[in-house]
Amino acid sequence: MSVAPRLVVHRDKELMAQAAAARLITAVVDAQAARGSASVVLTGGRNGNGLLAALGSAPARDAVDWSRLDLWWGDERFLPDGDPDRNDTQARAALLDSVPLDPARVHPMPAAGGAHGTDVDAAAAAYAEELAGAARREHGGPGTAGDVLVPAFDVLLLGVGPDTHVASLFPESPAVRETGRAVVGVRGAPKPPPTRISLTLPAIRAAREVWLLAAGEDKAEAAAVALSGADEVRAPAAGAHGRSRTLWLLDEAAASRLPRDPRRPDTA
Repeated sequence: MSVAPRLVVHRDKELMAQAAAARLITAVVDAQAARGSASVVLTGGRNGNGLLAALGSAPARDAVDWSRLDLWWGDERFLPDGDPDRNDTQARAALLDSVPLDPARVHPMPAAGGAHGTDVDAAAAAYAEELAGAARREHGGPGTAGDVLVPAFDVLLLGVGPDTHVASLFPESPAVRETGRAVVGVRGAPKPPPTRISLTLPAIRAAREVWLLAAGEDKAEAAAVALSGADEVRAPAAGAHGRSRTLWLLDEAAASRLPRDPRRPDTA
């Protein structure tokens, strides 16, 4: 059974990004203190990149031991390496190029035209194997049997689309129905580019904590639908939850269509 989501509503998207960055610093530092290292799954889009930019300017960013941080991605646009529309390109510009990460611990999804050419399914399978290898090392052995074998991510970040998509799992798509694989190739995505790589819901739900980011009035309906108990095939964000915590970080505009329940939101 999934843990009920916790909601935190901020005045505006700038404050949301700053507060989310502070939360992430604390989560990473705590994980490193407890286990020696930490792992975070990044998300793209305006809210994901806004969080990274806020993290880069946060006074406490140096509390993180960047050399003991593993970074993964929840999805990627299947474009050539360095393409400005790739999530990893944008993340490097927003933060990653300015902090002392261990390059071996930064795990971008494969690019089009690389080792797998234009075969998005082969690229997805390669990323799944990279995740499985990390999970086996984490477990000190073969790990859990089955196809969906991924590390126990400390924090997995997801932006929520206006249609309730998360990562590149779009409503009613084959990818959102996937239960046997950790990573899939996506074709015909309803927003460009149409070809992508994405973690699946089972892989997302392996994370200790899943944080969903939504800011702006255009996300209000999506947040309301996803938090109403909607079916995950029709509203993928409804199926995104962590093993120990699920956190929705919203601004007031994105929270504007949620039911008014005094027990529900923390407001900042």
